[in-house]
Amino acid sequence: MIAIIAAIVVMFGLSLARVPVVFALITGAVVGGLLAGLGLHGTLDAFNQGLGGGAKIALAYGVLGAFALALARSGLPDLLAYKLIRALKADANAKSKNTVKYLIYFTILFAAICSQNLIPVHIAFIPVLIPPLLSVFNHLHLDRRLITCLLTFGLVGTYMLIPVGFGAIFLNDILAHNINTFGQAYGFSIQEDQIPRAMLIPVSGMFVGLLVAIFFSYRKPRYYQNIKLEGTSHNISGNTIDIEDNQAPKIATFTLFMAAFAVLATLAVQLYSDSMILAGLVGVAVLSCAGIFKWREADDVIISGMRMMALVGFIMIAAQGFASVIDATNQVPTLVQVSVEWIGNSKGLAAFFMLLIGLIITLGIGSSFSTVPILAIIYVPLCIQFGFSPAATIAIIGTAAALGDAGSPASDSTLGPTSGLNMDGQHDHMKDSVIPTFIHFNIPLLIFGWIAAMVL
Repeated sequence: MIAIIAAIVVMFGLSLARVPVVFALITGAVVGGLLAGLGLHGTLDAFNQGLGGGAKIALAYGVLGAFALALARSGLPDLLAYKLIRALKADANAKSKNTVKYLIYFTILFAAICSQNLIPVHIAFIPVLIPPLLSVFNHLHLDRRLITCLLTFGLVGTYMLIPVGFGAIFLNDILAHNINTFGQAYGFSIQEDQIPRAMLIPVSGMFVGLLVAIFFSYRKPRYYQNIKLEGTSHNISGNTIDIEDNQAPKIATFTLFMAAFAVLATLAVQLYSDSMILAGLVGVAVLSCAGIFKWREADDVIISGMRMMALVGFIMIAAQGFASVIDATNQVPTLVQVSVEWIGNSKGLAAFFMLLIGLIITLGIGSSFSTVPILAIIYVPLCIQFGFSPAATIAIIGTAAALGDAGSPASDSTLGPTSGLNMDGQHDHMKDSVIPTFIHFNIPLLIFGWIAAMVL
């Protein structure tokens, strides 16, 4: 079992050392294969055989990236930001300011949730929506750490629970696929409709953490300098907001209608065909035919959008290759047996260590989507050995993969919020994004994930 441990340690160590995750996965796979006696050619053959498992997911990511950029061309995010700014009227009293504050909280959370499922644009909406609102945040003395928590909860908690959009990719294409693939040899399988129910308890833990952030940790005012950003259409002076009406986003009614139609068409096709690739293509086609972007700009829009998601796609492909090499070592049964002997008969201790290891690995990789194949190959037989139910197995592996996504310096769930909130240089990535999300989401996920493993 030394080969498996060495492969994971090398992969994790290189990721923490800021070596690109794709290179870390390839290097870890080569080290594990050589130590297992596969030889260089045998290791590369095993790695190449596993690459196909991540191709569908990578292509889905690329198509959704193209759809996200095309949708941004419609001007919908700019219009939403402008409407929110207008909601804060001049000389607002304390009561109306409080109302606007919670309206902003709800809108940001709703936008983050929709970005994963209803309008699957992932983090692409953040640099468009958040910067125009920074002066409003400053005016209301909102703590940007809370805004980070709102965004991260919407980004992570949604794909962990709702099997639509990116949730369909994580829950069905990745989690269910890998559990069934590595459980086949043991006669173990799960149904896709079991997954949301199994993940409800862990996601409830994240929701508790969000409530703590809103009503306890970051409820006090926090003061920032009011720095005017180039391109914004409003100024704040004292207790008044001056909005230059002539700079309001001008979007044709037809454009708004077609953008809404593209969103609905994308959702309908995804639900009907269970394919995010086809759904994304339909969305891009509708926007293109509607003239949201010119035909001669189509290549630039689509390629730029796919490039935005390319890194995650390559990581997914490499992760499947890494898992294939681990399987080819034939040391998984030995590792499972040794783990059982070391832990004993304690299901509680086994669940805790599996979740903790998942937290560590995801912190290093920065992607919960990429962590599932690495964990599932070991955790599926381990869960079977300890007698965990299918629902408990789903909760353990799904939570172990998601753990760390909210608190990793390299995760989209923390990099995305920072990209929008630090436009004026007053939001530190580690202190204001990584640490707050780690405390309020990873700790509750660890606790509630363990509870799910015990009661399901």
